[in-house]
Amino acid sequence: MSDTTTADIIAELGFNDEIDRLRAVIDRWIAGASREMQPLLDWQFVARSKYFRPLTIFSCHRAISKDRIPDAIIRSAAVLEMMHNVSLIIDDILDESDERRGKATLHKKFGLLPALMASGYIAADGYTLSADDPYDVRLFSDLLKRLGVAECAQWRLRRQPLGLEDWQEIASEDTGSMFETCACLATRDERLRKFGHLLGVLYHGCDDVGDVKGLESLGGGGEEDLRDGILTLPASLAIRDPAISALFCKPSPTPDDLSRISLAMRAQLPAAEAHLDQLAAEAKWEAHLHSADPGLLLALVDHTRELSRR
Repeated sequence: MSDTTTADIIAELGFNDEIDRLRAVIDRWIAGASREMQPLLDWQFVARSKYFRPLTIFSCHRAISKDRIPDAIIRSAAVLEMMHNVSLIIDDILDESDERRGKATLHKKFGLLPALMASGYIAADGYTLSADDPYDVRLFSDLLKRLGVAECAQWRLRRQPLGLEDWQEIASEDTGSMFETCACLATRDERLRKFGHLLGVLYHGCDDVGDVKGLESLGGGGEEDLRDGILTLPASLAIRDPAISALFCKPSPTPDDLSRISLAMRAQLPAAEAHLDQLAAEAKWEAHLHSADPGLLLALVDHTRELSRR
């Protein structure tokens, strides 16, 4: 999803003001940060995020209240965006990624140690901003624990002959936990947690499918997951074929092996898209069940679902 596309979605859903307020909170935080850290934080945050997670917070809050979104929710969204960037920094290091959205990753620009220290600094300052709100502190603590467990599990289970249920479990604890947190921050209770969970798993799956569609001779998005044997949605379907599973599980697959796996994953894209349609339908059902005005939530599901079709 391009920055332009995201801006269009923000405008369509009516959250330009809230995103401006969010950016102001982040800008003030960076301005008050340690001079040692400011260049790293500027680099990490200056390329404007897609802000899809704050957009989820604002949409969930608006689904239960027509009042102006309070400053406390804006702050919660800013801290959530900070925690999200902690996970991005670590993912980029783990994937050995040189670029993100056409810009050098933090560890590529400043080095491994500064990037790791910056991730810890961001998390610590997130808790500082949330110090007077025990509810937020509990949610962010639970989120970071779940993200850590998910990352370790995903890495431990790479190159394993697993399936769709295993992929769903990993996606639930990874992106699913992030969007669950968004929903709970927005409503200050559990009523939309399952909606957030389903939206997050949908987002994770759409990202997986979009990566496969972007592969060109292993040169586009998704190359790292394919190289490392990460269980993506299309991979979980492709390795039902024993021959592809054997290649997927090889400790050191050759370029020809990776090409065959990639082709098998592409062949499973219709099945992957069908699974995403099912997730989207379940998310919409939850929106109808637990919000008085589900319109924004339904639109958010539709925009998420489009991620793999662009």
